[in-house]
Amino acid sequence: MNDKDYYIIKVKRFRVIALILLLTASHVYAQPRLRVPEIYFGVHGGVTASSIMFQPAVENMRPITQACVLGGNGGFVFRYAGHKYCAVQVELNYMHRGWAEKSDAGRYSRELHYIEMPVLMNINFGSRLCRGFFNLGPQIGYCLYDNKGTGTQLSTITTQYATPITHPFDWGLAAGLGFYLRTRKAGLYQLEARFSYSFGGIFGTSLTDHFNMASPMDLSLNLAWLWEFKKTRKHKNSIYNENKL
Repeated sequence: MNDKDYYIIKVKRFRVIALILLLTASHVYAQPRLRVPEIYFGVHGGVTASSIMFQPAVENMRPITQACVLGGNGGFVFRYAGHKYCAVQVELNYMHRGWAEKSDAGRYSRELHYIEMPVLMNINFGSRLCRGFFNLGPQIGYCLYDNKGTGTQLSTITTQYATPITHPFDWGLAAGLGFYLRTRKAGLYQLEARFSYSFGGIFGTSLTDHFNMASPMDLSLNLAWLWEFKKTRKHKNSIYNENKL
C-alpha cells in the first residue's frame, strides 16, 4: 500500500462516519421532544475481549479466539434525553486492550491501557419500565500504558514485538445493543454488548513501515447503574405522565 492509497482509505472512513452521524441526527430530529428532558449520571464496568487487526497478518493469531486478550473496562456515564426515543450518551472510560499470539511453542501477549471518551447516540424502544436500545457513535482515546509484551516471541517478523506504540492517540466507531430496567428508587440498570473498532493504528503505516494496518478492535459486555439527576417524571408537563409508575 502506498501513501496515496492510505490517504484514500482514510478519506473513505471519514465519509462513512460522517454519513452514519448525519443519518442518525436526522432520525433524532424527527422524534417527538420531551417537554422536560431526562438527565442521568452513573457508572459502568464489565469485561472486554480485544485484539489488533494487522495487515499483513501476523502468524499465530488465528482463530480470532486465541488472538484476544481478556481484560476489564469501566468508567462514568452521562445521558441526556431530550426526545422520547433518543438520547445522547457520553462516557469517560478506562479500557484494557491488546492482542495475543499462540502456537505449540508458547504464547505471547501485549497489553495496552487506554482512557477513552465515546459520544453515542442512544436510540431506545419499548415501555417505560423496560426498554431495548441501540448505541452508535464516534470515540477518541489515548494509550496511557504499554506493558511491552510478555511471553515467547513466536513470529519470524518481530516488528510487533520491538516497535513501541507510535500512535498513542486513537479514534474510531462504537456500536452497542442492550436493554435497561427502570426502578422507582434504585435507579436504572443497563446491560449492553458493545463492539468498537479503531480507524487509527498503534504503529506507523508509511511506506517504510512493515504494517499497512494495526487497528485495535474490542468486544465488551458492560453493566451500568444510572441515577436520574432530576426527577422529571413527577412534572405534570412530562410526556410520560400517562405511564407513571
